[in-house]
Amino acid sequence: MGFESLLGNGQLKKNLAESLAKGHISHFYLISGPEGSGKHTLAKLLAAAVLCQGSRKPCGTCTPCRKVMDGNHPDFITVDDPDKKTVTVDLIRQARADIYVQPNESEYKIYLFPRAQDMGLPGQNALLKVLEEPPKYGIFLLLTDNPDKLLPTVRSRCTELKMQALPEDILRKQLALDFPQAQQDDLTAAIQRSGGFLGQARELLKSGSQLPPQTEGFIKAFANKDTLGLMQTLVPMEKWKRDALSEILSSWLELVESALASRSGVRAVSPHARLLAQMRTGAELHDAVLSLKKAVAYTQGNVSPAAVCGYLEWALR
Repeated sequence: MGFESLLGNGQLKKNLAESLAKGHISHFYLISGPEGSGKHTLAKLLAAAVLCQGSRKPCGTCTPCRKVMDGNHPDFITVDDPDKKTVTVDLIRQARADIYVQPNESEYKIYLFPRAQDMGLPGQNALLKVLEEPPKYGIFLLLTDNPDKLLPTVRSRCTELKMQALPEDILRKQLALDFPQAQQDDLTAAIQRSGGFLGQARELLKSGSQLPPQTEGFIKAFANKDTLGLMQTLVPMEKWKRDALSEILSSWLELVESALASRSGVRAVSPHARLLAQMRTGAELHDAVLSLKKAVAYTQGNVSPAAVCGYLEWALR
């Protein structure tokens, strides 16, 4: 197995493999890169390699490796609360206290911080106390999309692993496997807009291909200037709750904005955005963007869904 399941990043993987083979393991790793760059994949592989009982680390077949990859190893602990915008200082203090409890079944105990950039100053200072004098079995994996949000005193104690953008040929090959039905234009647009990061390209292709029926109805009606079709799409939505209406109208706004950008020469990932760009003028798309922005703002205020849909029936006709 090794680190092969992480695409690209050849030098990084080579350096890690050589260090692990020599038994050189840092107490603190800072894995940095944009969203979708493979930080979580590398963190899991690194944790598996540290806890691995095979000769080639990570072997992927021993019990610790399988437990880490399945997310149920008792000595691989995630420090986060996804329901909160920040990583609270209380969570960090709990982890700091827990690390002085001996590992359950391995030689090491690993703590994963998937949103290190969301730790406030009190949390980072709380973490510093254990970073300065960690127990010999303690390892911290800090993931961040922006290392500059971390205190210099935190960064200076970490071995930083920077994720690199993938070459186009590697991206295209993997995306073609993941999305066998995607057109080459879709793949090219996703590659260009992703900045070379697989996770971002995947999300772009997913968002461009999976559409609810209301969005399909909107695209068909708006592209063909079908006022009746637009009304037939919007009238049933008048009974929706504001949150649901706001979410789908925001997706329509993103779609029309992508179509408008496409008319300016920016490749659109979604074939639906390309269709709108072909069927409507730039001025029409611009007006639709403004109308949808107003509609989304209305849904976030006190305007009723029925009134919002009625406004769009008139504004997008």
